Parts: sequence; C-alpha cells; structure tokens
Amino acid sequence: MTEGKPIENPAAEPVIELNKLFEIVRHQDDYTWEYFRDGVDIHRLYGDGIEGPAAALLRYRVTSPIPTHIHEGYEHILVLCGTQEDTDGLIESGTMRIHPPGTLHRGTGYAGCIVLAIYEKPVRFI
Repeated sequence: MTEGKPIENPAAEPVIELNKLFEIVRHQDDYTWEYFRDGVDIHRLYGDGIEGPAAALLRYRVTSPIPTHIHEGYEHILVLCGTQEDTDGLIESGTMRIHPPGTLHRGTGYAGCIVLAIYEKPVRFI
C-alpha cells in the first residue's frame, strides 16, 4: 500500500503501512497531499498536530524556512529524499535525527526534500 492506507485491524486505531518509503520521490504523486504552508505540503498519517502524538510526510516544493519552535515531546525526523537543515546541521537523505523534549530550534527544508516527521507531542511555534 503506497498511500499509507489502513490495514484491517481489530484495534481502535488502524494499522498504517508505508511501502517503498525510500523510493518516495518516484511515487510521491500516489499520496494525497494537502497545503501545510507556502511551498510545503503534508500527508497526515495520524494525529492532527494540535493535540497528542502525530506523524506525517512533509514535502518541500520550494526551499522553505522552518520557524523557531520548541518540542514538548520527542521529535523524529527521517529524511526520505533531499536535505533538511536545523540548528544541529544538515540532515541528508537516509538520516534520522531525534530531538529530545525541550529542544528549541529552527531550520530549512530544501526544495525537493520529503521527510517523515513523528511527534510525541505537538510542536509549539515561538
């Protein structure tokens, strides 16, 4: 299942499976993308980013700043293609960076970058 469609599961929440994730650049149009902010699209896997945990794919169509924000919980960023940068340096394709709770930073998503972002708790923009 390329698009992250739910799998049959008796649990309250559906199981989500993403196939060929590191080949996403070739099949990114198989996903349903929504506007997130100028130049950045989002495909939400779970959560709304406002309350509780959340996971999403973010696609940077143009180079875009990531505003200063603080993490109330853990943040996992897995760069699937392209490059993202934050105050700790470049995060290139195939790299996962985990920020602990309390991390305050900002960054840049470069044009063509697609990341898997997993948040334990919502991000608070400063």
